[in-house]
Amino acid sequence: MSAVVTDTGFEYDRKWMLVDDNMRCITQRELPSMALLQVEITDAGLKVYYKLDNEVCIVIPFVTVTDTRHSVQIFDDTTEAVLVSAEADSWFSEVLSVKCRLVFMPGSIKRRVDEKYAKNNEITGFADAFPFLIIGEASLIDLNSRLTECLPINRFRPNIVFTGGKPYQEDVMEQFIISDINFYGVKLCARCIIPTINQNTAQKLKEPLKTLATYRQKNNKIYFGQNLLADGTGKLTIGDAIEIKKINVSDDFMILSNK
Repeated sequence: MSAVVTDTGFEYDRKWMLVDDNMRCITQRELPSMALLQVEITDAGLKVYYKLDNEVCIVIPFVTVTDTRHSVQIFDDTTEAVLVSAEADSWFSEVLSVKCRLVFMPGSIKRRVDEKYAKNNEITGFADAFPFLIIGEASLIDLNSRLTECLPINRFRPNIVFTGGKPYQEDVMEQFIISDINFYGVKLCARCIIPTINQNTAQKLKEPLKTLATYRQKNNKIYFGQNLLADGTGKLTIGDAIEIKKINVSDDFMILSNK
């Protein structure tokens, strides 16, 4: 299994977004039932189906019919997007029981990452802020050893997961190479409430944030994972090796775990 790295992140990743009547992003933070939507890449487009009934589905073409731009808001950031279709709006509104619209970000729209963390004017799609999020499997194992019930990695929604290494090693991975592509760790990922949402049932609980707060909290924020930028394009394949080029052990990249 492989994924293509583009200038905005993985191909097709964070290219679509649901918005409300005010063209503001809708996420699982306010609508946990979004966890019950599953996506699949097909030759015809992006297939979205309802986890509790796979027959309830829609296929979103990779190319939109319209190119009229609209201003959309992602938290405190504003960018542009195009509407997908009335059919898509109706399908998502019915399945989620809330009025919403589906928008798409074509390649002609360039959304810059925060210049405070940018290396070379990088761009991203509809991600909160950065195109990549990496978490080590050892970090999840360490967290699960502290919980009464083990959690899967999908609670944290990384798009790069690596095996081996020490728990929370991603905290200090300032520069590394995978498949000849340079990646840069630019900001520890401060977690919102989404990790508390069961991605199979949409049920919201207290864990894992309650436990993470006991050893991964700093300046009133809970951290798990590292946000990344990439220099280059290409393809990542399961089993690719990581070559670490530079680590950072300053306060901003501090490993926070102490059992």
